[in-house]
Amino acid sequence: MSFEEIKLLLTDKFGEDIIVGEETGGLQPALLIDPERIADVCLELRDNPKTYFDFLSCLSGVDYGVEAGRFGVVYHLASIPYQMQLTLKVSKVHDRDSDELPTFPSIAKVYLSADWHEREAYDMVGIFFEGHPDLRRILLPDDWDGFPLRKDYKTAEYYKGIKID
Repeated sequence: MSFEEIKLLLTDKFGEDIIVGEETGGLQPALLIDPERIADVCLELRDNPKTYFDFLSCLSGVDYGVEAGRFGVVYHLASIPYQMQLTLKVSKVHDRDSDELPTFPSIAKVYLSADWHEREAYDMVGIFFEGHPDLRRILLPDDWDGFPLRKDYKTAEYYKGIKID
């Protein structure tokens, strides 16, 4: 199934507003999906016999920078039987001065591998995944302050009396 056929399949199922854009200039084209519908889209792509994207190979949290004021998530899906890959992206504007984290729906119920990936994106970028079964830090200590992969992160000089280089 081609990129265009996948777009058509999704718009037929969910309506024209499900795809908010596309990126075709890179090595792998990406569909920009309505952030609130990402779990529905992933479920359809997994269960539809024409696509059968049965494997979430990677999920990455993205900080688009202080000036952009935007956070996002990139999903790399693969269909093992059809030997196809697809990239999906979601993003939304977020005020960094807010105490609330940028929030996206969890897809951990669609792909079990999303459990670990979403925890990593939470831990490193500070993206909250609504509906995640166990969203807590996975790489850093529970009492770590901040999110190290954010563009505005300031590294502490010390952690529990130990100098950080």
